Amino acid sequence: MFPLLSKARRSVRTPPAPETRTLDLNGRLMPLTIRKNERATRITLRIEPGGRALKMTVPHGVPSREINAFLDRHQGWLITKLAKFELDTKLGEGSEILIRGIPHQIEHSGSLRGITEALHLDGERILRVSGLPEHAGRRIATFLKKEARTDLERLVKLHAATIGAKVASITMKDTRSRWGSCSSQGNLSFSWRILMAPPEVIDYLAAHEVAHLKEMNHGPRFWTLCKKLCPHMEDAKSWLKRHGSQLHAIDFS
Repeated sequence: MFPLLSKARRSVRTPPAPETRTLDLNGRLMPLTIRKNERATRITLRIEPGGRALKMTVPHGVPSREINAFLDRHQGWLITKLAKFELDTKLGEGSEILIRGIPHQIEHSGSLRGITEALHLDGERILRVSGLPEHAGRRIATFLKKEARTDLERLVKLHAATIGAKVASITMKDTRSRWGSCSSQGNLSFSWRILMAPPEVIDYLAAHEVAHLKEMNHGPRFWTLCKKLCPHMEDAKSWLKRHGSQLHAIDFS
């Protein structure tokens, strides 16, 4: 006797395309992406790293009027939270940037050619940048990438040797969703913006990704190993939680 084949196949629902809007928050225009998720049980709203966009997740079937009402109720909350992000985050003459947690005043060298260098002159910390003023952001980004690679390669080598792990490669990126990553092939990736954080935070990031070479998860064994490599782990995590978004907000274009 042949089995019956009359049971209907389950249809796979294609997720709807996200809706995009622009919110006016006291004159500050913010792009908003609204995604519907069948597994979501409530509406959630978050500010993307850097304070440059908003993301909203809503359960499937929630009507637009309910979404609008939610946004209206949370407008004050958004304005308060976004206040910590400066509207003008461009880098230029006289502005400051953190290098390994220390504020440096940006100063143009006056020369079209030359290197970007961090200096300690007469008790003042200066980041001297050559080239055209409108190219300062890109030159500073290049400087941060180079310095971040130097620091992280040294720290990764140290932590990897401690646990007997092998690193395949190290790359610098400008990611917004995470500070670092580790692949199963041993390839480590870091956000070069971490160079603006204090040295102990840079060390924590290196230890975190090296620990993933042994534990590809965030379970108890991973955190035990991470803390062994970086005893000041909790303080570093706290610093990133408080200040990480401000580092993402800086515009190097």
